[in-house]
Amino acid sequence: MRELIAWRATRAVEGRDDRPDPGLLLVDGGEGQLGAAMDALETTGWDVPAIALAKDEELVITPDRVFDWPSDAEHLHVCQRVRDEAHRFAVQYHQQLRDDVSTALDGVPGVGPETRKRLLRRFGSVDTVRAASKADLQDVDGVGEKTAATIADRL
Repeated sequence: MRELIAWRATRAVEGRDDRPDPGLLLVDGGEGQLGAAMDALETTGWDVPAIALAKDEELVITPDRVFDWPSDAEHLHVCQRVRDEAHRFAVQYHQQLRDDVSTALDGVPGVGPETRKRLLRRFGSVDTVRAASKADLQDVDGVGEKTAATIADRL
């Protein structure tokens, strides 16, 4: 957390970031995460207010106090929606990165782009695909006995 915010803040302070400064930094986490964010902001001199939304308790934490708003409070819902949208965006971004990356699976006969995506989604990485049994490989749509054997031989 600290490193990410320090990176963004340094770029902003040095004028190397074309994006406008945010009006508020909403940190996903509790007091520890907010503390890390505040350290980065103070170290870099980036003057952006920050609050945190604690995950389980849904507490809103500022540098000065903790708010335990009612679960039906609209201002809490706004914070939750911002957090949930950030999660959705991050997950989608990382899935796209994973799907776009060239892997050792690209050269395996019988494994096209869709099968590669299904294998990586199922197993998470090429190393895990490599360690999978032929039976586990065949559980993936598009991977039959012959393709599973080819994957095992090539990887």
